[in-house]
Amino acid sequence: MYEEVLVPAGMGDVAIYTELGRFMMGPYGHLIVKAIHEKHTHKEYIGVDACAVNLMRPAMYGAYHHITVLGKEDASCDHRYDITGSLCENNDKFAIDRMLPKIDMGDYLAIHDTGAHGFSMGYNYNGKLKSAELLLREDGSVQLIRRAETPKDYFATFDCFDIYEKLGF
Repeated sequence: MYEEVLVPAGMGDVAIYTELGRFMMGPYGHLIVKAIHEKHTHKEYIGVDACAVNLMRPAMYGAYHHITVLGKEDASCDHRYDITGSLCENNDKFAIDRMLPKIDMGDYLAIHDTGAHGFSMGYNYNGKLKSAELLLREDGSVQLIRRAETPKDYFATFDCFDIYEKLGF
């Protein structure tokens, strides 16, 4: 298309670049979350046990990530929800006005295409600890490839202060 469109239009000096990380790695990650809160006001909200520290793209710039309610893949998507994280920030949402099957407390949701920008962009805002990472192998087995952070990990860089000894780590 470059040769067919740009060159004849006199734009043969235009260079096209792409960042392939998202293209190559995005489809190969999922954030699995659990529905732990619900709020029924002028909208229907489902709160999950993860937040923007686990996947910041939707909070930062409204990125779309498909969501599947596990075990309800064939159910009708007849409920409109905002899927929210656990931070005290109004943009901590994984989905806004998303049509999904009825979500019950305890249901697991798979947020798709998080491979390029999930854990790698994670942070510890508001004291949130990073979650574990699991590798799903082709044979169906699962391997822990990164353990979840602990409070000791969070406070590890305070080891230069006297208070660190009092924390009991």
